[in-house]
Amino acid sequence: MTMASTTIRIDYAVLPDHFDRSRPNAIAAAVETALRDAGINVEASDIFSHIKIELPTSLLAAASTVLAELQLI
Repeated sequence: MTMASTTIRIDYAVLPDHFDRSRPNAIAAAVETALRDAGINVEASDIFSHIKIELPTSLLAAASTVLAELQLI
């Protein structure tokens, strides 16, 4: 049986001002670290115009809470 996965995409254009848009790799790393610190195993990467976050669908609610705290959603 395969585990369902979810992809979250966050456009750089909508990031809050406290994120340095000139450093997209650093933003993706910071988001990934915040999620992992909350116990959510994810992969976040810089994809041209957005951050791409891959995670198990079962962790979507928990990830949403962290992303809201970061003012990303």
